[in-house]
Amino acid sequence: MFVTPSIVIQDSSMELQQLRYVVAVAETNNFTRAAERCLVVQSALSHQIARLERELGARLFDRTSRRVRLTPAGTAFLPAARQCLDAAERAAAEAAAAVGLVRGRLAVGLIPTVAAVDIPAALRDFRREYPDVRISLRVGASEKLADQVKEGILDVAFLGLPTTARPQGVETRELARDRLVAVVPPDHALAAESSVTLQRLASEVFVDLPPRTAGRLQSDQAFEAAGLVRDVAFEVSTAELMARLVSERLAVALFASTYAPQLTGVATVEITDAPGRIEYVVWSAAGRSPAASAFLTLLGIS
Repeated sequence: MFVTPSIVIQDSSMELQQLRYVVAVAETNNFTRAAERCLVVQSALSHQIARLERELGARLFDRTSRRVRLTPAGTAFLPAARQCLDAAERAAAEAAAAVGLVRGRLAVGLIPTVAAVDIPAALRDFRREYPDVRISLRVGASEKLADQVKEGILDVAFLGLPTTARPQGVETRELARDRLVAVVPPDHALAAESSVTLQRLASEVFVDLPPRTAGRLQSDQAFEAAGLVRDVAFEVSTAELMARLVSERLAVALFASTYAPQLTGVATVEITDAPGRIEYVVWSAAGRSPAASAFLTLLGIS
């Protein structure tokens, strides 16, 4: 018997396909898009969810002409539904691995500025060797990616953290250590300099990631430790937009030195008292799926 605070289901009354439909609707907030994702007609998906709701004795979704959203019962139901689907997929993958086959899914998360591993090339090689594995990629902030690994949403994630921080609640392998550099417009006064100090940079207008993100924290801590205050006039969510604002002469920015060469339309300047960054790969402390193990092995991580 499966029990939540408001839901009781008798054995064998719930199908995995119904759980897939619930998850798809929850993630798309739309029955039509969920049906397209699940490759079924909308009426069939709606019928199965309605059937499940009758069995549960609780509505999982509030439906209006404009939107679909989870009810409190649906919010309680969703994490366990995901866990059931993950467990079923993991069981099938483990059975295949027992006879020498790697199947299932590989969900990879990465920060936009990862540089220690060539992710596209690694996935290309992995795909060639394990064509039966479904691969998905998710780009985000380090702290969110680490949480998604702990929750089982991601199998593997590549993070970048300040030297003062370390991923918690996950298995960790350090990949590389790096220092930040200043990225400025090509005609900026600093572009001709071989190096610059944080004190000199503090007088500039900055573009950076949102506050309290790992990518922002490493810069904030460095200026604070030096007793300096800087003006972060632009807060954006992607490295690409940061670089674009620099190239448009609106601000300067700090990037990892190994990532900065990928940028165009900007100049790079070394920082004599630069903050450091550590890149990590992390995976679940509960163990690795066969696909995750194969991917990490391909990267030389046993």
